[in-house]
Amino acid sequence: MKKLVLSLAVLVSFLLITTRSQAQTQNASNYTIAAGLKFGGYEDGISGKYFATDNISYEGILGFRSHGVVVTGLYEINQEAFNVPELKFYYGFGAHIGGVGKGDYQRFNGDNEYYSSSHILLGADGVIGLEYVIPNSPIAVSLDLNPRIELASGPFFDLAPGLGIKYAFQ
Repeated sequence: MKKLVLSLAVLVSFLLITTRSQAQTQNASNYTIAAGLKFGGYEDGISGKYFATDNISYEGILGFRSHGVVVTGLYEINQEAFNVPELKFYYGFGAHIGGVGKGDYQRFNGDNEYYSSSHILLGADGVIGLEYVIPNSPIAVSLDLNPRIELASGPFFDLAPGLGIKYAFQ
């Protein structure tokens, strides 16, 4: 996992250096596609975001956790926040699917469970947060809350914060 994060950091740094002049001419607050890293209460991983319209986006996350992996898809509605064009308020919903192996299943509230065998993860997700695109830069930073209902290994409800950093391509 550390090698993956380091490799992605090097890649993002390279992209920033090679496209700095191009990024200054584009309006990054209205990007179409972005990719980056997402750090959350459940998983850390790779994220991608695509704007289908000015207000509707789709976000996908490939998250890695202790003894498992989870794929999450989110439908998000985006609005300008506090009359700042680079700051967007977003909220939405989606679902996740994945699996965890033998070991502790870490829950954000601290009520961890021990699984003696592999389990499927399947459930519904929500998201509410803020995203800021740094002016004259292709970098977007987000902070959000992610409520989750786990159905396959539950049912139970969990809530976790998330921090994202993305590189906006268009």
